[in-house]
Amino acid sequence: MTKLTSADFDWLTNLLSEVAAVEIMPRFRNLGSGSVQHKTSAADLVTEADVGAERAITASLKARFPGAVVIGEEAVSETPALLDGWSRTDELAFVIDPVDGTFNFATGVAAFGVMLAVVKDGETIAGIIHDPVGKDWIMAEKSAGARLMRADGHSVPLAVSSPVGSIGDMIGAASWQQMPEPDRSIMARNQGKCLGNVGYRCAAQEYRLVAAGHIHFALYNKLMPWDHLAGALIVEEAGGHVRRFDGSAYRPVHLDGGLLATTDLDSWKMLREELWAA
Repeated sequence: MTKLTSADFDWLTNLLSEVAAVEIMPRFRNLGSGSVQHKTSAADLVTEADVGAERAITASLKARFPGAVVIGEEAVSETPALLDGWSRTDELAFVIDPVDGTFNFATGVAAFGVMLAVVKDGETIAGIIHDPVGKDWIMAEKSAGARLMRADGHSVPLAVSSPVGSIGDMIGAASWQQMPEPDRSIMARNQGKCLGNVGYRCAAQEYRLVAAGHIHFALYNKLMPWDHLAGALIVEEAGGHVRRFDGSAYRPVHLDGGLLATTDLDSWKMLREELWAA
């Protein structure tokens, strides 16, 4: 299978919500002793919901798309070699973040999401982000625009906000915590130039804010494909400008180089200068 049909896309949106209803939401604010484990730090967590949701999504994907590559955050955590060369396949590849915002989920904060990207020939061709609490989706297919779909099936287009004239008029999300020094301290200080800052610890929700025109930018230093492929495509299809810190286009193969998503090229250039100013 090398093509995603309209029926396949509908099936994928339903899959995310069905798995969330079975594996994620029954555990929200109901995690038992031993249900949460640390990975790399006290803020990097995995729960039974992450593992169960990824297992269920992966099994369904492999049943419907025999031969497709499936890359899940938890599977890669166990077997890092899964990332080697995966994006160069000419078959469809699916990239899953079963619970983006696990720290929020594990601590009872209702800001998390289920993310899925579809990749072919090294390009992201579709992205879906499901909000299990709000029971809706933001989604995009390459060159077909981005939209919000509610549980009742009603769909509305997504569009980034109109550009503003200065960084002092911007609201954004900057994840400087993963940056090396001195960029970490510079970024933390320069966020104060903005009109406002949001920090959801959840790319799924932050990309939604950018794509829907509620904030002007989102910035990330750590690039794992399950965190950013779906959201970057959705923002671009909503009219935004998404590039790595060096100005190059973001591709599934990239695991470093940072990412800045904003409304337009001029805003991107302004933020790139102002946020890194010594």
